[in-house]
Amino acid sequence: MIGAVDIGGTKIAVGAVREDGTVAHLSECRTAPALGFPDAMQRVRRMLHEVVDACGDFDGIGIACPGPLNPFTGIIGEVGTLPGWQGGNLVEELDAEFRAPVAVENDADAAALAEYVWGAARGVDSFIYITVSTGIGGGIILGGQLYRGVAGSHPELGHQTIDNSGPLCYCTARGCWESLASGTAMAAWMCERSPESGPMSAAEICELAIKGDESALLAVKREGYYLGLGMANLVTLFTPDVLALGGGVMRSSSLFLDDAVKVVRGLCTQVPAEKTRINVSSLGSEAGLLGAAQAWLFRHR
Repeated sequence: MIGAVDIGGTKIAVGAVREDGTVAHLSECRTAPALGFPDAMQRVRRMLHEVVDACGDFDGIGIACPGPLNPFTGIIGEVGTLPGWQGGNLVEELDAEFRAPVAVENDADAAALAEYVWGAARGVDSFIYITVSTGIGGGIILGGQLYRGVAGSHPELGHQTIDNSGPLCYCTARGCWESLASGTAMAAWMCERSPESGPMSAAEICELAIKGDESALLAVKREGYYLGLGMANLVTLFTPDVLALGGGVMRSSSLFLDDAVKVVRGLCTQVPAEKTRINVSSLGSEAGLLGAAQAWLFRHR
């Protein structure tokens, strides 16, 4: 039994996962980054104790968290969606209290591992997982191994520059993929186009698009285009067997994924892009929590 903690920019999920990939327990709370790292860890510890009460002691604890972070020390860097959390040590916060080994992984890398073992990429050699939510992140599996860069670093796929004249991102680039195709980007574009409507989430925009709202339909059309541009870069660079997309925005994938795939097929003329299978994550909303568990299994099994 693995304790699993999935930290996102909007919510934190805590639960227990069995080694076969079934979720035995799940609870959630708002991330509320502005309350600070210590407050969030206090909530995580409380929820983990509730999981222990319900399921018994853990063999270990896996944590999935947005980067930059050091996956070996558990120390968080300057994460744009978690301002003020820099320097927080996820391992130290949980290791002593629960007397169980703790493994930390970038959230997109963790979800990629879960999809590779339990989900959409079982049995393939090369795989890219993309999460589209508050931000955009991704994990790469090559030759059956999680790809890490220099000094074990995580490639920030969401911060590839797509349009240098685009919005300024906290990463300091203009028009990076995250600033153009994340849920936050969709909401910002809609607010700029229709300020009289007030602030809306990506989910609310997608609901309006289903009802035929003109501005919302343009927003999801734009989402498909920019999502496709980033995917086209990845397919051209890596030609993976499978590219799977998860995250909250992909719950509305029927509105824009076909358009995104058309962009990929149209632009990737120098590689056999038609052989790359592009689909939505098969693990759905549990990908993050299962990824946290798989992060621990990846290190300790």
